[in-house]
Amino acid sequence: MARTLAGSTERPSIDAILKRHFGFQSFRPLQREIIESLLAGEDVLALLPTGGGKSLCYQLPAVAIEGLTIVISPLIALMKDQVDSLEEIGLPATFLNSSLSPDEFRRRWRSLGSGRYKILYLAPERLVTDEMLAALDAWNVGLIAVDEAHCISEWGHDFRPEYRALAILRERFPRVPLVALTATATARVRDDIVTLLRMRQPRIHVASFNRPNLSYRIVPRLSPLKQILGILAEHRGESGIIYCMTRNRTEELEEALIHEGVLARAYHAGMESAERARRQDLFIQDQIQVIVATIAFGMGVHKPDVRFVVHHDLPKNIESYYQESGRAGRDGLPSECVLLYSRSDAARLHHLIDNITNEQEQTVARRHLTQLIEFCESPLCRRVQLLQYFGETYQGRDGRSLAACGACDNCLTPREQVDGTVEGQKILSCVLRIQQKSGFRVGLHHVVDVLCGADTEKIRRWEHQTLSTYGIGGEHTRYEWMHFARELMRLGLLRQDAERFNVLEATPTGREFLKNRARIEVNKPLVTGRLSREKREQQRKMTGAIVYDQGLFSRLREWRKSVAAERGVPAYVIFHDSTLQAIAQEKPTSRAGLARIAGLGERKLTQYGDQILAVIRDAD
Repeated sequence: MARTLAGSTERPSIDAILKRHFGFQSFRPLQREIIESLLAGEDVLALLPTGGGKSLCYQLPAVAIEGLTIVISPLIALMKDQVDSLEEIGLPATFLNSSLSPDEFRRRWRSLGSGRYKILYLAPERLVTDEMLAALDAWNVGLIAVDEAHCISEWGHDFRPEYRALAILRERFPRVPLVALTATATARVRDDIVTLLRMRQPRIHVASFNRPNLSYRIVPRLSPLKQILGILAEHRGESGIIYCMTRNRTEELEEALIHEGVLARAYHAGMESAERARRQDLFIQDQIQVIVATIAFGMGVHKPDVRFVVHHDLPKNIESYYQESGRAGRDGLPSECVLLYSRSDAARLHHLIDNITNEQEQTVARRHLTQLIEFCESPLCRRVQLLQYFGETYQGRDGRSLAACGACDNCLTPREQVDGTVEGQKILSCVLRIQQKSGFRVGLHHVVDVLCGADTEKIRRWEHQTLSTYGIGGEHTRYEWMHFARELMRLGLLRQDAERFNVLEATPTGREFLKNRARIEVNKPLVTGRLSREKREQQRKMTGAIVYDQGLFSRLREWRKSVAAERGVPAYVIFHDSTLQAIAQEKPTSRAGLARIAGLGERKLTQYGDQILAVIRDAD
């Protein structure tokens, strides 16, 4: 059984702790159940989405129980961020890692021995040293939290071998409750977490994977720089992440954005660690607007006010897309996820998959890529499809299953079905004519070149300008012909042979379609333009936007920026945007009114209440 606060005979209610220390009136889904399980001394596996409030699940019990809470985290930058936030609300916390000077390390070590701190953050490799384990035996550990627990599994998306050593925790602290937390994990990864951490009949709490404040948009990548500048114009002054497939592309895009006057920096694993840390700090401190990154910019991104995530290139799979896009809107405010889609990325990924030597891994990778392409090209609701991938049915606030979210591109601008019979006949005829003349098959781009009457070296070399199908596709653009061909693949009339460089071939069904002159319907191409003002307002409303005084909100942000600079912490450590928006909506005139705002606990009310009220008065 977890122990109560030292010297007290009765544990304060978790609702009282929630309000007093964290400033919230109610819990997010499953937080109460997880906390109650831990306070009852049980092990817990908690799967909560990014932005779902994982940290509170061990921070609140740390207040309620006697002893020290140990948090295992893989990232030094995250430790400092969390400790700064906890110190702001009056909860004594610290970390021990290589960023500290020897003198500071020893000072914190002595303070831990005297019981000054309630929470200690450690990296897994430091925790399992003999010296640290011996010290923890003496420091009265009351709770252990393993953050990013999927790192322990080889089947997780971010496996870290050093996590395997954490199995010793159960042996050294058999009676201490242990909570393993992750934002996403398949059934296999969940089983690995439980087994490898030697958890004792853990309570397993799985929250919805739905992120209701995020909107999803997939558009064809045509003029990427122009498209990205359009997205930035829609998010003027707001922070965002742009993910790219290669290191070179991050640097090229960084240069192009800087040339356009955007405060942007590239970030990838080829940089020195100190330079990566510097660039991450620039982003966290709002000194740059955009970070252009490979997936190396991953779990360390705990900036809650990222308002947009753009995928310049195709991610590896749907789970990667969910993780990377999920770094937007961690504070619960409306945020946008845009994927610039190009089939050429799929071809590149196919080539990488071809080089995988393990046959099982190669099969799994191909299946994941196929699922991702289907997700990108489907006309169905993006949110519904994402949740289906994780085995979940999308439900509205009343608990009913829904087929549309009303906030993604396919919901806001549904694609019409049109007669694609003639287009299908032209494409399939062209594929067959090329094979008959040359004795070999070709890729999609070459077929489209023939249809559009292009003058290329390959067309001249193979004399494909003499084909009856050469130049018969002048009524459509190259992009439209690419789309119609993908629709034929979706309908099973055409296939790409992944084993042979993605060359095209007509399927038996496609040959039958040509022979019988059957009629088919296809989806119109993806929408290429920006959302209209009306559609964007609908999107914001569906993702939880509130009406507030924007002038007051701007003044509050300026005040917060000055306080954060004075204290040497990121602005969101002082208050999240969601708290400032609530203040700008309610405009309280007294401390009692401020106390009803989510995110204002006793410590922050005492520290900043009068200053906030002064900003509100001055804005009137």
